[in-house]
Parts: sequence; C-alpha cells; structure tokens
Amino acid sequence: MNNLQEHPQSILITDSIKPVLEQLHPDGQYCIGQDSGIYWRLTDPPEKGAEAPDWFYVPNVPPTLDGKMRRSYVLWKEYVAPLILIEFVSGDGSEERNNTPPSQGEGGNVGKFWVYEQAIRVPYYGIYEVAKAQVEVYHLIDNTYELMRPNERGHYSIAPMGVELGIWQGFYQNAELPWLRWWDAQGNLLLTGEERAEVERKKRERIVEKLRTFSAEQLNALGIDLEMLD
Repeated sequence: MNNLQEHPQSILITDSIKPVLEQLHPDGQYCIGQDSGIYWRLTDPPEKGAEAPDWFYVPNVPPTLDGKMRRSYVLWKEYVAPLILIEFVSGDGSEERNNTPPSQGEGGNVGKFWVYEQAIRVPYYGIYEVAKAQVEVYHLIDNTYELMRPNERGHYSIAPMGVELGIWQGFYQNAELPWLRWWDAQGNLLLTGEERAEVERKKRERIVEKLRTFSAEQLNALGIDLEMLD
C-alpha cells in the first residue's frame, strides 16, 4: 500500500526538476511518469507485462499522444527507455530489489529489479526507503546494475541530467520530513516554483527596505515615486 508521503514526494521532484528539463529539452520533448505503467512485454492480461514505477523520466519523446496526456508508456512503440526511474519503498524493499528472471518466476511473475535492469535497461534506478530516509541509486554498466557511491555531499550524480539526487530534511506540503530532492552539479538545491517565488519575494522586500533609506531626491533621480514603496 502507498503511504501518504508518496504523492507529495512525486510532486516535489517533478516540480523542482522542470527548469532543468526545459533547458535540456527546449522543444518540450520529454515525458515524466508518476505511478504510470511501462509496458515492456506482450502478455494476456496486458498488465502482467507492465511495471508502474512511482516516478520516471524519458528524454526525447512527446509528452502527449494524439493530443491527450499519456496514461502509460509502451516500450515497443517508443523504443526509448526511461533515463531514470525511482521507486518509493513502503515495505521492506524486497519487491524493489527482486531480481527473479522470467525463467524462475512462478506464474510468469518477474522481479522488478530484473525488469528494470535486463528488460527495460534503465540507466539509473533509485530506491527510496521512506521510513529509513535513505536512497540507493544503481547505474547500468555493461548491462548490470552497480550500486553507486554517494559523493562528498551524500548525493548521487545523474550525469546526463547534470543533477544530483539525495535526501533533504525540511518543510514541504505542511510536513517537516526527510524528502528526496535534486541538486545541481555544484550542490545547490533545485527549488520548487513556490520556493523560487518566495526567494523573489524576499529579494524584493530587501530592495524596498534599502530604497526606503534613500532621500526623496535620490529616489526621483532613479525615477522612483515614494508611494511605489508602500
């Protein structure tokens, strides 16, 4: 079962990464999925051939199909695998680390870890254990997932995106909790739209306070009416 943190967590990492993705894709050709199915094999019923990561990003594909938002992602139609996907662990993490291949799975069941590594071949796979406030990131190297080591900031570099992934303790969506977040390659936290607006508001307040120390003559020389500072 999902916990109540998973929905705001998805919103947080989606909102804060958008400026980066807009720079990477000025044509808007990218897709973000949240708890959406990735169909990787043909089965009956179809859902047996799908995995639904909590969050994933696919570069260089249209965000809509036939003028509608995607409800799923069909790998054999798109051919482009997600660059990174993230699972938010509600249990003990055994499902997210299950490496059972099709030849050994009962009733056609296949381990999620195996699917991401061997079938979909996602370059970066993150497993965020909410209860432990820790994240593991695997990097696909020579067709095998290798557990990445965090850098000196405790973050994991997602080089193709020019960002880092890690844990941030702070207040978001009315809750003081550890949250999974992005940083840029220099270690600066990537802000949400609301956080960016708050930074701009405080910047304007500091400018206004500074201008209020100016004389009327100085303000007039700058073309500023005193009433504009109220």
